[in-house]
Order: sequence, then C-alpha cells, then structure tokens
Amino acid sequence: MLDRTSVLTLSCPDRPGIVAAVSTLLFESGCNILDAQQYDDTETGHFFMRVVFARLDDAQPQAAIAAGIQALAQRFAMTINLSEQATKKRVLLLVSKFDHCLADLIYRWRIGELPMEIVGIVSNHERAAIASTDIGDIPFHHLPVTRQTKMEQEAEIWRIVQETQTDLVVLARYMQILSDGLSAKLAGRCINIHHSFLPGFKGAKPYHQAHERGVKLIGATAHYVTPDLDEGPIIEQDVERISHRDTPDDLVRKGRDIERRVLARAVSHHLEDRIVLNGKKTVVFTG
Repeated sequence: MLDRTSVLTLSCPDRPGIVAAVSTLLFESGCNILDAQQYDDTETGHFFMRVVFARLDDAQPQAAIAAGIQALAQRFAMTINLSEQATKKRVLLLVSKFDHCLADLIYRWRIGELPMEIVGIVSNHERAAIASTDIGDIPFHHLPVTRQTKMEQEAEIWRIVQETQTDLVVLARYMQILSDGLSAKLAGRCINIHHSFLPGFKGAKPYHQAHERGVKLIGATAHYVTPDLDEGPIIEQDVERISHRDTPDDLVRKGRDIERRVLARAVSHHLEDRIVLNGKKTVVFTG
C-alpha cells in the first residue's frame, strides 16, 4: 500500500467548501482517504490541511490526480505540497565537533525510525573530530571555514545540495552561521537545533552561564533556518526541570538528551510532511 500512498498538505485563505472539494476530488479520482487533519487559524483567516490518501486499483494515474489537485489549488489560491510516501527524502547533515545529534539521527535512520536517505555529511572539522560516530560509508565532506573562505565554503555546500538533489538540510549542531543568501536558498528545507537559553546566554558555555544564574528549566528548540538568526519558524521544543543539585556537567548532559530528541522529532515531522508554514510560525499536524 505504501507505494500507492500520497500526502497532500495545503494552506489557503479560509472559505466554505475546501474540505468538500478536496475529498470529492480524491473520491472521483479513485482514492481512499486514510487520514485527514485540518486547522482554521481564525486570527489570520487561513486554513490548513493534511490528507493521507491511497490510490485504489481503479484509480486515475498519479499524474492525473496531481493535475486535478493543481487545478483545485488555483481555484482556492492554495499553497500545496504533494508527495508519495514511498519516496524517501534526501537529507544532508551538517555538523561541527559536537556529534551527539548526528549520532542519534544516524542511529534512528539505521533502525528505520527516520525514513530518509542520507546523501552526505558536511563538517567544518576533519572526520577525526566526530570519530565517536560511526558514519559507515556515508559520504563525508570536510569543508573548513574561515572568515576569508566562508563564501567559498557555502558555495561548495550549495553545490553538494544541488548535486545530491537534497530535499532537507539538517544542522545537527553545526556551529556556523549560514549567510542570508544560503538561508534564503534553503528556505523551508533547513532545520536547526539550539539550546533554549537564547538570547539570554549567548556565546561560549551557555549551560555554565545558566548554572551560574541558577536556572530551573533547560530546553531546546528546533526551527527552520531563516536570515534572522535563531528566529525561524519553530517546529519542536522540549524542556526539563533541574535543581540546585545539578552541576554544569549535569546541565550539559541533560541538554544533549533534550537536543537529540527535539531535533529527531522535528526531522521526523518534516519527513512525514506534517509541517505547514504559517507566516513566522508553523502548523504541525502530529499523529
């Protein structure tokens, strides 16, 4: 059934008849709706929907169904995305020295939890810097960066993205700021993870800074990358309570765990086409 299953996500100005039009089109095309979720943002007047449907034996060809959906999109001024579940998204992972998120994503990929195809790993450090992570035969690209070579390095990253037909770029603790130009090129398909202390505790050793201030909650945020540093549409967040008994090392250890699970959930949501952009926010249709 997976090779006959597709996911449609859409957003458009709200008006009567949208759900009926979508369901009627799929029915008349010979499709069976397996799951449907919708959200009406009354503040913005926009409607959002995610539909999982399967083509039955007598269904129209996928191209004809896609054409029908495109005509519907024009009628309702929809922004749409249509994907087939059998087609795995191609993912490029960027990492620096902290490889806990990288290792976690690779593990989840290997056990089949994250249905993706990893097309490569890019790091501004040599492979030895992430030696604790078994990357197997995944292509590794060492692209060192300095202030003088940053634009050349980003041009190479963009070349890799195009050459590998990358669908999603994941900054798995990649400690370099992407330029406005590259951020714009990757709009809606580049996910970053960072600790929750921003903007209060910037720079080196944020967990140590937080410990000195006696914070009681630590957390992490996964978001889409935009030219506005760490201010892109938020996809996933989590927190964990700590106490005066926790040392800076405890905060770092717990922070790693939160970062891993938050990033993994955000990547999973993107791979399953559960995210629809809503201005500076996201609508996430969780299961």
